[in-house]
Amino acid sequence: MAEKDAAVTLKKGEGRLLKSGGAWIFDNEISGVEGDFENGDILKVRDFDGYPLGKGYINTNSKIRIRMLTRHQEDCIDDAFLRKRLKDAVEYRKKTVDTSSCRLVFGEADFLPGITIDKYEDVLVVESLALGIDRLKERIISLLKEILADDGIVIRGVYERSDAKERTKEGLERIKGFIGPSFDTQVPITENGVHYLVDVAERQKTGFFLDQKYNRAAIRKLCTGARVLDCFTHTGSFALNAAMAGAARVLGVDASDSAILQARKNAELNGFPQFPSDTDPEKDAARKDAGCTVKPKCDLRFETADLLELLPAMEAEGEEYDVVILDPPAFAKTRQNVKSAEKGYRKINKAGMKIVKDGGFLATCSCSHFMTRELFERMLYDAAREAHVRIRQVEARTQAPDHPILLGADETSYLKFYILQVLRQV
Repeated sequence: MAEKDAAVTLKKGEGRLLKSGGAWIFDNEISGVEGDFENGDILKVRDFDGYPLGKGYINTNSKIRIRMLTRHQEDCIDDAFLRKRLKDAVEYRKKTVDTSSCRLVFGEADFLPGITIDKYEDVLVVESLALGIDRLKERIISLLKEILADDGIVIRGVYERSDAKERTKEGLERIKGFIGPSFDTQVPITENGVHYLVDVAERQKTGFFLDQKYNRAAIRKLCTGARVLDCFTHTGSFALNAAMAGAARVLGVDASDSAILQARKNAELNGFPQFPSDTDPEKDAARKDAGCTVKPKCDLRFETADLLELLPAMEAEGEEYDVVILDPPAFAKTRQNVKSAEKGYRKINKAGMKIVKDGGFLATCSCSHFMTRELFERMLYDAAREAHVRIRQVEARTQAPDHPILLGADETSYLKFYILQVLRQV
């Protein structure tokens, strides 16, 4: 491990985020560095008066100058340290979530800043966003595989999805590919009783949005016998949960042709025919042999469309749905564009509210860290006022427990998920 006898000293009055529980120290909070180091090295961190604050790795290419690994300066960042961090992360998931497919390591919330590791059955998908953790990446993967093997879980392959733009801020190249032997990157998983094929190489992020696992389950009770519209359906996960709950009709819409193609494959995998030719007995028998339940009663369809155009068109035609689900991409990717993002969220939520029938439900969310809960709630109020409806909160939810929120570390909290009843005659 690249641990150096060098120390970072904070300016007087700085390090407020760190001292309140965060994991980051920004460039403008540092008064100086004593000793020799290279970017990515692990250094001691101390306050302006010399008080020890722990250890973290440094990168002068990044505004996030230090990412903390420990608050204890006496800790040695070696295999034993990493093993304990990983073992703790795995044990936490075993107690809180279904671990067949889940996020095993969530960066700062698991005290391993800059790295996320998702498990899809017997495949790991790794995303490394910081230079210091990138140096430790392969050792972390090796140790994690050993820990899982102790529980009888043999990992057959590892794929890296370190292709996010954030890496360029660290002076790193954007990369993706196999770590170790190659394998079929179409990975079958089951979540909430729904079968999916997860494309870990080509789909967004690490292939599937595991953070919405229990939010998908939460909408089921509203969908029995209902007409449901799933906007930004991606690979069809909310739509499939609605269909499995006994919805009468479900339409999933996304702007991506490839996402819709994958959603249709997932629908077929779960016994929901997409075309007349899909109803032949041989295909039904094959689905049953694969353990999939054939449920042809729900009219489930997926279409490619621009939702900013489709929703107003639906309103003009007088279409109404019992349940509308809005799961858009992060509109606010930086603090600077929060204002324009708020307008985007308000526009799409207003349009969604207008096609929910009186007494129906809107499930809506934001995955942007910078769109705070307070801002999001205010946006929903404004959208409802413009749509001339009242909204009544059913549930306010967040990311699944395998994406834990470390209180005091705001960077670990990002997903806001609201289920609202839409009322017109009040």
